[in-house]
Amino acid sequence: AIINAVWDAFARYEGKPLWKLLADFSPKQLVDLVDFHYIGDAICADEALELLTQRASGRTEREAHVRDRGYPAYTTSPGWLGYSDAEIRSACRAAVDDGWRHIKIKVGRDIADDVRRCAIVREEIGADVDLMIDANQRWSIEEAIANVRQLSRFNPVWIEEPTHPDDILGHVRIAQAVAPVAVACGEHIPNAVVFKQFIRSGAMQVAQIDVCRSGGVNDVLATMLMAAKYDIPVCPHAGGVGLCELAQHLSIFDYIAVSGRFDGRVLEFVDGMHEHFVDPAVVRNGRYVVPARPGFSSQFKAESLEHHVFGVSLTK
Repeated sequence: AIINAVWDAFARYEGKPLWKLLADFSPKQLVDLVDFHYIGDAICADEALELLTQRASGRTEREAHVRDRGYPAYTTSPGWLGYSDAEIRSACRAAVDDGWRHIKIKVGRDIADDVRRCAIVREEIGADVDLMIDANQRWSIEEAIANVRQLSRFNPVWIEEPTHPDDILGHVRIAQAVAPVAVACGEHIPNAVVFKQFIRSGAMQVAQIDVCRSGGVNDVLATMLMAAKYDIPVCPHAGGVGLCELAQHLSIFDYIAVSGRFDGRVLEFVDGMHEHFVDPAVVRNGRYVVPARPGFSSQFKAESLEHHVFGVSLTK
């Protein structure tokens, strides 16, 4: 939290949104932000510098591109557990009408119900819209393998958090067994060292970094560099209050300066609580609008803070 707050203050001082502040750094300046001490066996400073230098030539064009088109997003709004069939159908139709091309639904409560719900979603969104499924750690390894094989008929892009988030070896087994369905995880991974193990072991095919769960912007940059080297798409977790606001900066920066790619990369969007932020995340036609206000888009409105603080007044 402190590291992210410092980056917010730095970006405001420079008069730039955080993504732009980072994207304007030279490759050497970016490398200097990372502690390679425990990840040097996966990527060293020289390798990171070479990778970033290679990407530097197209930064201007990619920045113009993402400003014009926005960053690809996915929605979970049609996919919450507990919706009736009619609610699922209505939400799916509304999402497609609003321009969403990537939709995620929750699974894991009951496999028969998961199959039925996935069938409804696929029927409503059609074959051309990407479908992702998220088990939120509900399954054992064997359950995950068996259940994803059943759900693979609906052509999901990934299975998110199929089992306990600390079980690297379990994720390896699942990934090997359910391919070509990708395994996506990372929202509970606390640092780049653990990400290194997931990436190098083949336990994940999609890295879902969380800038508030990890060590902040610097730690995220370390993970992004490893992911870029090993060709792992970074699709940050943004399913919480303020995470959409923060994660958009990371994904935009990743596209401009680190990965240089959109393919396989899509950022979560949850439509809730944005009214509490001075600079809320905005999505149009299934894409994040690039933020222009200086900072990390993390500033709460004064009235929201006052309303939710207990035992102390912020205005006295």
